[in-house]
Amino acid sequence: MRALLTPYARIPRSFAKIRPIQAVAAALCIAFITSSHPARAALPLDRIKLPKGFQIEVYSDKVPGARAMTLSPSGTLFVGSRAEGKVYALRPGEPVRVVASGLNMPAGVAFRDGALYASSVSRIVRLDDIERRLDNPPAPVVVTDRFPTETHHGWKFIAFGPDGYLYVPVGAPCNVCERDENRYATIMKMKADGSDLQVVARGVRNTVGFDWHPVTRELWFTDNGRDMMGDDLPDCELNRLTQPGQHFGFPYCHAGVPDPQFNKGRACSAFVAPIAKLGPHVAPLGMRFYTGKQFPADYRNNILIAEHGSWNRSKRIGYRVKRVIVDDTGKLVRQEIFAEGWLQGETPWGRPADVLVMPDGALLVSDDMAGVIYRISYRP
Repeated sequence: MRALLTPYARIPRSFAKIRPIQAVAAALCIAFITSSHPARAALPLDRIKLPKGFQIEVYSDKVPGARAMTLSPSGTLFVGSRAEGKVYALRPGEPVRVVASGLNMPAGVAFRDGALYASSVSRIVRLDDIERRLDNPPAPVVVTDRFPTETHHGWKFIAFGPDGYLYVPVGAPCNVCERDENRYATIMKMKADGSDLQVVARGVRNTVGFDWHPVTRELWFTDNGRDMMGDDLPDCELNRLTQPGQHFGFPYCHAGVPDPQFNKGRACSAFVAPIAKLGPHVAPLGMRFYTGKQFPADYRNNILIAEHGSWNRSKRIGYRVKRVIVDDTGKLVRQEIFAEGWLQGETPWGRPADVLVMPDGALLVSDDMAGVIYRISYRP
């Protein structure tokens, strides 16, 4: 009898006039529905370790598969996804909106002249006048469909550069293979209308994040190293493009290590060496130069990188945000962990995917595993 009275004691007041036996049945029904659709467990943010003076909070926990982010001048945050096939729009104090769905791995988003651009493996699509139509999004317009259709490394981070071109990477359609270097394992750029497509970097296995130096305007990008060379080889990379057309080694060399199958006697010194070796299989994705004023002054123009984390290493690594400090000439000074705790032992509960500096200087971090966007701020 006590087992029946316990849920009855918690039934809503609207059931107060129902006869006891009916109320018990209703309460049991509510208990079943609740247990079948449990409330989301609180995220263990207390496990995230940050430098002294920094705090982390949830910006939104309703963004399944959250990947790359971009912010409009008026403050709308757009977020792509991969497995979800959706693009989200977030505005402060308003519900999260889905502005596009049914796309093929739309991981990347970019905003320009009132329009939202999204990557979709072989296509770049555009949603015009999107901020006036968040509740009634327009059908995506295909800007170009000239990219390869392979889905292996086919999802794309995209961004507009200082030259007004949209930069679009094309990953290698494999773990390691030798394919047309003018089409695969590249970073390309095109005009906003899809014209004038050209290669700006070759030998880039899979970059899923890049940014431009605030002073030199040079393109910096992360690159994910190949798999199946063991736990500790090769390192993932942070690279800098100083001249259009430079070659960064894939598939012949990986962070200075010759490929056992494809190197064929090539000297790794013939390719552009990474600025920083980030660690084996850490899977660096989104990166940004910190240009805000909220963090301490020595963070200015530092690089913050979302390390998604290893998937097949015997001991997991990554699942964190890294800070990379470079000097005025672009030379590495040091790298250190900025935020960690999404990996507990060998069990991850979150995977950082992108970072974005907000106008107030706070840092947003997307997490496609937890479906969350975090906000990291500094309060001395």
